Amino acid sequence: MNLATLIAGRVRAQFGRPTGVLGRVVGWILASRPSNRRRNVWTVSLLNVQRHDRVLEIGFGPGIAVRQISRLAAEGYVYGLDHSEEMVRQASKRNAAAIRAGRVELRLGSVDRLPTFGELFDKALSVNAIMLAHRSIDRLEALRRVMQPGGRIAITHQPRGPGATDATAAAKGEEIAAALTRAGFSDVRLHTMRLKPAVVCAIGVNPATGIVQP
Repeated sequence: MNLATLIAGRVRAQFGRPTGVLGRVVGWILASRPSNRRRNVWTVSLLNVQRHDRVLEIGFGPGIAVRQISRLAAEGYVYGLDHSEEMVRQASKRNAAAIRAGRVELRLGSVDRLPTFGELFDKALSVNAIMLAHRSIDRLEALRRVMQPGGRIAITHQPRGPGATDATAAAKGEEIAAALTRAGFSDVRLHTMRLKPAVVCAIGVNPATGIVQP
């Protein structure tokens, strides 16, 4: 492996879990790249966030979607989990006013170990953050258990890196939609945003009644 390949691999890894100096740069890129901003705002629009909604985001990155949601859920509540300390720092700075007002809470963590919540969520989302190849059903079932009956979830994916095409995006979209159905979500629908490569978002509804968090 040559030096250029090694450096490129380390940079790509930073987009999965930004840390250190490179992580700060990655956060800036994610916050300023138009395509990233568009896919976050688009995902939020598909959830139809209401003024009093409680919303959970997994993998909030620099906090773009959190900021958009908090504006829409002006009398609601946004809780975010991200496994990168750098992203928690950047997103907290970007959403400082809403955090001070008690409408946004951002924590270090992941979908694999959800905290105990006092109330269920009306909406949940994840944008290029939940990798569904391993333990996908367990993760989605865990999210469904902390959602209100009738609550909506959005899982968005845009393939990145060498070989990423509209076809690979479509295939991933079908995989996510199937995983949501297997995890117990109903009325699962797939949406596509025409970027290069395409962005896919699977939307599902929690049909259960009487759900209580374990």
